[in-house]
Amino acid sequence: MINIVLFGPPGAGKGTQSKKIIEKYQLIHLSTGDLLRAEVMAETELGKKAKDLMSKGLLVPDEIVIGMIENKVKSNTNAKGFVFDGFPRTIAQAEALDNLMSKNNIKISGTVALEVDEVELTKRILERGKLSGRIDDQNETLVKNRVKVYFKETAPVADYYKKQNKFTSIQGIGEVEDIFKQICTTLDSYGS
Repeated sequence: MINIVLFGPPGAGKGTQSKKIIEKYQLIHLSTGDLLRAEVMAETELGKKAKDLMSKGLLVPDEIVIGMIENKVKSNTNAKGFVFDGFPRTIAQAEALDNLMSKNNIKISGTVALEVDEVELTKRILERGKLSGRIDDQNETLVKNRVKVYFKETAPVADYYKKQNKFTSIQGIGEVEDIFKQICTTLDSYGS
């Protein structure tokens, strides 16, 4: 079983690479945004709590998000593994994820971080905004702020996984296929 955290700032190429990883390794994609939307639509107990908080403009607390992840893990006991995309973003979330995985007798195999500098990230996100129409990807000031927040708040998570020898940094600039080959080399080293 391969369980990876796909790590990287907005615009680093996580979405592109996660699709390729999922297809090749037949892993289950765990995106917290997707999970939140699915739980809200299914009107589960966690979904109702999340919807209530979001309707008030509040962030959904870690324990609710972890509960949703646990539901997904438990409902996929025969999975070949999971790709955690956009989670964890804080050390508290990383610790909670480790506890959840341990409780279910599985572990995080490793973290793959796509490294891209701020100038390239800003350029990519603004370009994506032109194509996607997403308002939050079209304002350069907002984009730069999101990137800065990522580096400030999420960088400690990298250190958390480095201390566990579960961190691999991959240059996220270049040809999509070349980056994917590097990711595959890392994932193949985890075994199955």
